[in-house]
Amino acid sequence: MNKKTISLLLFSFLLISCSSQKSIPKKVGTADNFKTITTESLQTNLTVIASDDMQGRDTGSEGQKKAGRYIIDFYKKHGVGFPKGATNYYQYIPAAFLNAKRNENLPDSENIWAFIEGSEKPEEIVVVSAHYDHVGMKNGEIYNGADDDGSGTVAIMEIAAAFQKAKDEGHGPKRSILILHMTGEEHGLHGSRYYTQNPLFPLANTVADVNIDMIGRRDPFHVKTNNYVYLIGSDYLSTDLYNVCEEVNKKYNFLSIDYKYNDKSDPNRYYYRSDHYNFAKKGIPVVFLYNGEHADYHKPTDEVSKIEFDALTTRTKYAFAIVSEIADRKDKLVVDKAESK
Repeated sequence: MNKKTISLLLFSFLLISCSSQKSIPKKVGTADNFKTITTESLQTNLTVIASDDMQGRDTGSEGQKKAGRYIIDFYKKHGVGFPKGATNYYQYIPAAFLNAKRNENLPDSENIWAFIEGSEKPEEIVVVSAHYDHVGMKNGEIYNGADDDGSGTVAIMEIAAAFQKAKDEGHGPKRSILILHMTGEEHGLHGSRYYTQNPLFPLANTVADVNIDMIGRRDPFHVKTNNYVYLIGSDYLSTDLYNVCEEVNKKYNFLSIDYKYNDKSDPNRYYYRSDHYNFAKKGIPVVFLYNGEHADYHKPTDEVSKIEFDALTTRTKYAFAIVSEIADRKDKLVVDKAESK
């Protein structure tokens, strides 16, 4: 074999090797993608979402609509589109629905949705939710709701941007990600109730709901550290989901998981008090990420200045890792338990 033939064979081998390496998709749930989620971006967005200009984001109010426009502008800036089958970023909810259970004279309002289509199983949907409403104004004071649920709102914005960036770089999620900013949570989980009664995608194809409500502070049970999160509901319907939450936390050494409120008989009844519950009632596995109540809960003192952004960043990355693992695992989460009250 002459030198020219050897050189040609070596060149061919290198080409095949490089091509093979490029064809292996990079998994979305890696440390590289966590870098997209930054304290700076969370702080920038929360400073706007929980500002006085939003007047407490009461359901259907102009302040809430203004916050919604900011959220949508963020998605447009980061190339995150609205779902297929929708005409824009809004799921409109009529006042008649919002006031049907108890008439609080709420005006028309909207859920806001964004979408990252999956690369291999696009028909299977992982929902990531947080409510973007708060309680508005009382006696002339603005209740800004920085933690409740401004923290969850900006967290899922960051999660969406991170998934979109991964997709743009050629290693997006295998299943589709539906980002849902719910309205009307403070008045009775209305936005999630509306979506689950009027789903854009079949609930049978909805793999899980990862719900985030208050992850920017610490509670009196964790005075010495904010390196924790309460998980609620992860093992109620699916052993797989519980295992995912545990395993990704161990893999990346994020924080301490606290199951204090995971008991359905807990008198606080947190499992029933946020938007994930409407999905659970439909037999969809859910996990609720939460930091616990604090002295500023539902008070005008729930301000951005009191948010612990290091904790918010870590918890947001943990939520992203959970969603990523659910979206990329080979098999759909198995529902091996029945929902019960």
